[in-house]
Amino acid sequence: MLAVLRNRAYRHLFTAQAVALVGTGLATVALALLAYDIAGPRAGAVLGTALAIKMVAYVTVAPLTGALADRIPRRALMVAMDLTRAGVALALPFVAQIWQIYLTVFLLQAASAAFTPTFQATIPEVLPRERDYTQALSMARLAYDLESLFSPALAALLLTAVSYNWLFAGTTAGFLASAALVASAVLPKPAPVERAGGVYAKAAFGTRLFRATPRLRALLALDLAVAAAGAIVFVNTVVVIREHFHRPAGAVSLALGAYGAGSMLAALALPRLLRRFSDRQVMLPAAFALPAVLAAVAAITAADPVTWSWAALLGAWTLIGAASSAVLTPGGRVIRRSASEADLPAAFAAQFSLSHSCWLLTYPLAGWLAAGAGLPLTAVVLGVTAAGAATAAAVLWPARDLDRLEHCHANLPVGHPHLEGAHPADGGWQHGHHYVIDRHHHTWPRPAPETASDRTPADR
Repeated sequence: MLAVLRNRAYRHLFTAQAVALVGTGLATVALALLAYDIAGPRAGAVLGTALAIKMVAYVTVAPLTGALADRIPRRALMVAMDLTRAGVALALPFVAQIWQIYLTVFLLQAASAAFTPTFQATIPEVLPRERDYTQALSMARLAYDLESLFSPALAALLLTAVSYNWLFAGTTAGFLASAALVASAVLPKPAPVERAGGVYAKAAFGTRLFRATPRLRALLALDLAVAAAGAIVFVNTVVVIREHFHRPAGAVSLALGAYGAGSMLAALALPRLLRRFSDRQVMLPAAFALPAVLAAVAAITAADPVTWSWAALLGAWTLIGAASSAVLTPGGRVIRRSASEADLPAAFAAQFSLSHSCWLLTYPLAGWLAAGAGLPLTAVVLGVTAAGAATAAAVLWPARDLDRLEHCHANLPVGHPHLEGAHPADGGWQHGHHYVIDRHHHTWPRPAPETASDRTPADR
């Protein structure tokens, strides 16, 4: 897996991602302590609102980034967003009011919402080979999981010597280092974007791409399944550990560590699995495993806590982490396969926005249900949500998911460059190629009535 680091551009980008993640992790710890200093017992409500603001920033800003991707050089955009995040982090120690927390969180996360999809769209261009790109996706997942374990430990170590305000200095240093590494990477020139329309039309293209492409509709359903299972981990772990099992605070870290360990094990196994099986064959079974695990969580939290149930909970968290990683990690391959090179920024921006919309739904659902109806019912409701989403993905994603599709163009004039090699057919000109939604292809070909495998004209 580490062989991809021989690529200098990717090595710089991956290192930039890693140091920025560590900086973000330090900021998360410091922000919680800052909120407690300002709001006292209301710190939980402040952080909950801040989390909602984070999701709103992700959902609203990412599509605009995709729309502007053809106007701003990607490297310049990523460096600018890193510098913006560094400046906001540098201002955080001077925050003294709750509204200032909300404002700085929005600015910080808006910059992240611009940086991350641009970064994701750049990697497949730096690593054009499918095998290398798959390894890069697994490494990105490992980086996220290792950060979730390393950053809290680093923060705890630093807090033994300095005040939490110095953690924001570490965050600033991480983003500045990321900016320097991105600036030093030589990136391939992106393909020109050939979409007409203003910023709004370009921002809407990514959403239209997801709506029109069956496998991308399935990917969004899979994101909802992961969000349903992940919400009970990220929102309710502390409640499960402290209120149900009556274990000390350190057990919360152990449970979250089990989730991270499962995710890392899956990320390590995926490059080999994806050489033998298709994305669909890996992602769908993993998604259907999530509601089964949530059913077990409902049973565990409904029973009196005993030694075996504590071990079972850790096992459940590990399985949720592994299944979630098996769903999320190949998602970049699905997007890359479903969009032209020029449209990758819009596609990744749309996925970033739409997937976080799922979390915006499941986070409060997990919190409100647990507080009002208890943990077992919460696990059941989220499990039903995950099962419905996984079933929808299986229906939406054709089992015979071809890349090359025969289709007919009815509205392109004779001699149009796109019709090279096409032959006359009923209603227009027919040909076949790797099919994606773009300016020449607005709908997806449907199965022909006479056979299940043939395709009929779609681009009317």
